[in-house]
Amino acid sequence: MIEKRKKRKKIFYVPGMISLVLIPLFCFYHFYKIDAFKVYGSVDFSVSNKEDFEKYKVRDLRKYKAFNFNDTRLNEEHKLKELRFYARNLVGKFDTINGAKIYFGPNTDYDTFICVVNIMNEEKMPTYALFSNTMYAFAHAKPKPDKRRIFVCGTTEASIRNSRLMEEESQKNKLQIFQKSFLKQQWLIILGYLGIVLINIFALVKFNKNKNYNQK
Repeated sequence: MIEKRKKRKKIFYVPGMISLVLIPLFCFYHFYKIDAFKVYGSVDFSVSNKEDFEKYKVRDLRKYKAFNFNDTRLNEEHKLKELRFYARNLVGKFDTINGAKIYFGPNTDYDTFICVVNIMNEEKMPTYALFSNTMYAFAHAKPKPDKRRIFVCGTTEASIRNSRLMEEESQKNKLQIFQKSFLKQQWLIILGYLGIVLINIFALVKFNKNKNYNQK
């Protein structure tokens, strides 16, 4: 005689549902904290040769203010801020007398060197050149007004500020493009994850209803 197999109750593991939802969220949060979605870029940088450096007498073109980034005892962040304000002042005033002389050495961090290059680019320094372990940076004279122009809108300070805002807006647009591209590439995985979550939610709700009904 064949015994009839008893119908067993379905087992729902509630903690597994919690893990299914929370673990991916924690992973996204972790990736966000470590800048996993950060967009990296590059800048063009060239080193001047000895002939050009001596030909244009770069060492004697300006009265240079020295910035030493080889001494690890000093606060690098403070010196970088000082360099930024000094470079901004040179460019804003079209200073043709003063300049910046920036020393690097074996104790200089690579990040510090990149920060200095970024400062030169962000502050629109017209000329900066690295020779040996020293970078020379200086501004140019104010350009002569073009008589063919009839109307000029805004001051120099406003133009510099607007250029900086446009650059920041451009960086934001690049980040948004990257995020949209990432979502387009991973949409199937995200859709699958949401589908699994919804199925488990519906199954959990149904299980609770059946459980309450059976208890009654």
